[in-house]
Amino acid sequence: MQRVISITEVKDLVGTELGVSEWMDVPQSRIDTFADATDDHQFIHVDPVRAAETPFGGTIAHGFLTLSMLSAMHSEAVPRLKETNFGINYGFNKIRFMAPVPVNGRIRGRFFLKEARLRGPGRMMTTYEVTIEIENVKKPAMTATWLTIIQFDPEDWPQT
Repeated sequence: MQRVISITEVKDLVGTELGVSEWMDVPQSRIDTFADATDDHQFIHVDPVRAAETPFGGTIAHGFLTLSMLSAMHSEAVPRLKETNFGINYGFNKIRFMAPVPVNGRIRGRFFLKEARLRGPGRMMTTYEVTIEIENVKKPAMTATWLTIIQFDPEDWPQT
């Protein structure tokens, strides 16, 4: 079950690891569905016979598929703020694809809260250092600096 915290507790969590998601499966069906959604049917992702002839020895997940799974991992691993109306992606300062995710591999996200700052009444920007790990592989699939905006009722912020 996802932890729930108050928005006033966020500042105390800066500089800490907030959580690690459960392992998520990356079967060929997920890769194929992503290929169809994005029109990226490069053989290394969707043709097991041809991909077997590459140094990867089989198909691999799209880097953008791995990146897109951050939202689900975040929802599972990072505490939910009870005062939040909604959150949106603000962008990335840096994304690096370090190692390929093999078909039938399993990945999980590790979230470190680098910064949280107010951006006007009822808005907070959070900056996460994120690592997506591949089960039984030393090198991570991806690292990123991810920025999000959290919208909350300004009356929920304590007056000083």
